Amino acid sequence: MNPPDRDAWQQAGRRLLVKAVEEFAYEELLVPEPDPGSGRPDAYRLELGEACWTFRAARGTFGTWRLVDGTLRRLPEPAGGEEAGPERLLLDARGVLGWDGPTTAEVLRELTATRRAEAELISRALPAARLADLDHLDLEAYQDGHPCMLLNKGRLGFSGSDSARYAPEARGEVRLLWAAVHGSLADHSGVPGLDAATLLAEELDDGTRKQFAVALEDACAATGLDPDGFAWLPVHPFHWDEAVETLFAPYLADGRIVLLGEGPDRYRPLQSIRTLANLDRPERRNVKVPLLIRNTLVWRGLSTEPTRAAPDVTAWLHAVRAADPYLRDELRFHPLGEVAAVAVRHPLYDGVRDAPYRYHELLGAVWREPVAALLGEGERARTMAALLKVGADGRALVAELVERSGLAPRAWLARFLSALLPGLLHYLYRYGVAYCPHGENTVILFDAAEAPVGVAVKDFAEDVNLLPEDLPEYASLSERARGVLLRWPARDLAHSLLSAVFAGHFRFFAPLAERHLGVPEAEFWGLVRAEIDRYHARFPGLASRAEAFGLFAPAFDRVALNREQLLGGGFHDRAERDEGFDVVHGTVPNPLASASASAPAPAPAPVSALVAAAPKEEDR
Repeated sequence: MNPPDRDAWQQAGRRLLVKAVEEFAYEELLVPEPDPGSGRPDAYRLELGEACWTFRAARGTFGTWRLVDGTLRRLPEPAGGEEAGPERLLLDARGVLGWDGPTTAEVLRELTATRRAEAELISRALPAARLADLDHLDLEAYQDGHPCMLLNKGRLGFSGSDSARYAPEARGEVRLLWAAVHGSLADHSGVPGLDAATLLAEELDDGTRKQFAVALEDACAATGLDPDGFAWLPVHPFHWDEAVETLFAPYLADGRIVLLGEGPDRYRPLQSIRTLANLDRPERRNVKVPLLIRNTLVWRGLSTEPTRAAPDVTAWLHAVRAADPYLRDELRFHPLGEVAAVAVRHPLYDGVRDAPYRYHELLGAVWREPVAALLGEGERARTMAALLKVGADGRALVAELVERSGLAPRAWLARFLSALLPGLLHYLYRYGVAYCPHGENTVILFDAAEAPVGVAVKDFAEDVNLLPEDLPEYASLSERARGVLLRWPARDLAHSLLSAVFAGHFRFFAPLAERHLGVPEAEFWGLVRAEIDRYHARFPGLASRAEAFGLFAPAFDRVALNREQLLGGGFHDRAERDEGFDVVHGTVPNPLASASASAPAPAPAPVSALVAAAPKEEDR
């Protein structure tokens, strides 16, 4: 990886500095006070020991802080005329935040890595029109990371050369290694009809399978093990070197793990890094594999039991959709199925239940349906997170898409909301199922004119949650799936929308729509309210469940991801994984409680149009 460009490095620092103040103030990690000496009502100050930071800011939806450009200053100014960057702010805030030396050092380590990745994005930034022309995989390399979290691209564990090969912004190509793991350590699971042999026939060509089979037979000739007793899975080359070669050395030595060779297909990492899409055969499935790195709060492994259960969860979610005419025929709402998995356990660490959780998610693979299979002629897919992107020319990607669509901005936004919300609402209200539809997990489908027409969601086994009671809708869940899906009361389950979508994404998207599309925030929230009201009117029999979830409550808990990372266990070894809902701190006002639902929102396209637009089954 080349050294960061000086100008890009400074721009990255300014972005992260502003983001730190805005998000820390939003979560009340740092509490700004009015600055009466300035004589301005929008002037604030942060007193941090011997330093004082001053700025001007407006307040937005959810009590968000929005700094006025160019107004953030540190007093006293740094010596030598240098800019006060985000590192200086965090060092100044150390006493207020109560960090010890190890925590401070880890924060700075992750901040530096994040800033470097941010500088790389800045140095390669494209104007909005070129961003709009990119396909789904290419656009992944230009996205900005989690909008709520300051330290969102640390990838701790990667070296500089690893980042140059494997980070999404590097736009690299990865060839995965393949290994065979004996059945005493691993087992395959799949949706009905997708056994191990069928999966491998669909994911590897004949010549590669024969080559790998010979390698396994040769290894088994020396150990006496039966080649038919092994499960095959891909392994990220970084992870093989970092984790498998070392931590699984006993099982490499006794022949229960065999390196088969390198697969021929080139893959590209998505924003989650451990999920990769096939560049050479886009019709083949995405692959999710563990990486022994820590990024945005957690180690990026694959927990054994959720991995094993992923196809069961997928089969159930797909069955729900197939049996429901509204989901099946009227909406283009697609759960991107995790259709097959290989889960691998580590006998040594299985006996150390209180070991840090990363030692219990060291090896495995999940195969997920690709987005490409959902697209018809001329259609495109983009993650919802991509809609926050502003090009190098200062123009928002969404403004470019709206112009290309020929729709008025309000009509385009209404189409976006009608593509996104009804399916999420129906799974939540009718079936008590909450996805985790944050920006990276949610993929928006666009027609040839760049109007939103559908949505796909991903990440099931560890990110789908249910209600505590055993609803009749849960009867067909397998015991394996029941064992991994977490249960939460309705008000907590509603955070799948309140926090993941509204506060986690729309908090940033609404002001962008005001600035770049000319749609005031209040009108945007009116459009959101109108779409939810339309769903409520369509299904009045679910009124009691709607009341239980409380999407229109006056306030809801504030999810505080930076608090969780910086004041919780984000930099410490824990036996408990980051399960369930996130750390909350206080409440925020709900804009839907007071939003006017009178904003015009066109009805969804008729069923016949949706069916015609969707790719036929035989074309998938």
